Amino acid sequence: MRRQGAVPFAQTLRFAFAELRRQRLRSLLTGMSMTVAVAALIVVVTAALTGRDFVVSRIEGVGSNLIYAYYEAGGNVSPAEADYINLADIDAVRDRLGGLVEAAAGVMSTWDRVSVNGRPRQIRVLGSSAEYRVVRNLQVLAGRFLDAGDLLSRAKVCLLTPAAAERLYGSADAAVGRTLKVHDLDFRIVGVFSEGVETFGQSEVAADSVLIPITVMRYFQPVERVDPLYVSVRSREQVERAAALVRETLESRHRPGSLYRVDNLAGVLAAAGQIASALTVVMMLIAAVTLAVSGIFIMNILLIAVRERTAEIGLRMAVGASRRDIHRQFLAEAVTLSLLGGFLGAVLGVALPLLAARLWPQLPVRISAVSVAVAVVSAAAVGCVFGLLPAARASKLDPVEALRHD
Repeated sequence: MRRQGAVPFAQTLRFAFAELRRQRLRSLLTGMSMTVAVAALIVVVTAALTGRDFVVSRIEGVGSNLIYAYYEAGGNVSPAEADYINLADIDAVRDRLGGLVEAAAGVMSTWDRVSVNGRPRQIRVLGSSAEYRVVRNLQVLAGRFLDAGDLLSRAKVCLLTPAAAERLYGSADAAVGRTLKVHDLDFRIVGVFSEGVETFGQSEVAADSVLIPITVMRYFQPVERVDPLYVSVRSREQVERAAALVRETLESRHRPGSLYRVDNLAGVLAAAGQIASALTVVMMLIAAVTLAVSGIFIMNILLIAVRERTAEIGLRMAVGASRRDIHRQFLAEAVTLSLLGGFLGAVLGVALPLLAARLWPQLPVRISAVSVAVAVVSAAAVGCVFGLLPAARASKLDPVEALRHD
């Protein structure tokens, strides 16, 4: 049975809410500190997840489960002695990998000069196949891409990058169907293409590039040289195994001692993930400090309230309230302030990323429901922990001395 004179818990809550309503401005300002802390925690986690997803999407946009290989000269090997990857190696790699490979394509490249507004301009000439679009996630902005018929018939067709199309013909649509002279031969422009993500000149695709069938490109080079060879693997889990098979195939088909670099983006993705995780931990620690500061602020405000309400506490004790009732009331005030601030912070922490997603649609904003729940629970826990001292101090007041307090 409940001790005679003890106040029911529901009544204790009503006392706590009444006091918070009486001190509206103080309660609002105190709760806002928790609002900012919780919103910061949610925004930090969202920013970390969004940043990680954005970086990963940029890396994956270079190519899907991509493996790339190229001849790596070593020692005093002259160009005449170099044992480059050739067209037959592409078919050999495709046969060796079997069901592991989604697409395989080689790239040959040279440079040529074209006339732009009466002035010569250097342009990158690339030769590849229809599968080049798959391995590099290329986008067709106008017209079409190369197809198997173009390679078999050695058709004199080409695609331009957007920058080249705009400089030469004014726009991508205007370029399709026109004729461009490459290495003194007329090529019909069938499309305009771009990389899936901007590589800022760090890939074989330059700003001004023209893409032609690799079966035609072969005749523009004195030596058959595929650089690089791209392989897209169906499953990310099979990338390492496929890379090893690519290396074995190339080494088995060429002279002993020839060096071939076979790499993939798994290492880059792993490094990006580690960096993102480290930044997330650091940012969450900062957010945790913000929560702690908010808790200290609430504790200080309630300690001031204990001193201001000493006479009130003494009166309540005189009319039958127990020390436990007083303790619960002040603890309830602390938790209520924290929870209300936490709920408002959760709303703000979700609203800000959603606003950012509307302003920058290209950002893969991902709000973690777990982070929202953890932030609100953490707010309640902080209020409970930092409310213990004021509650304990209030409950330990001597009723007689409290009534004498002015």
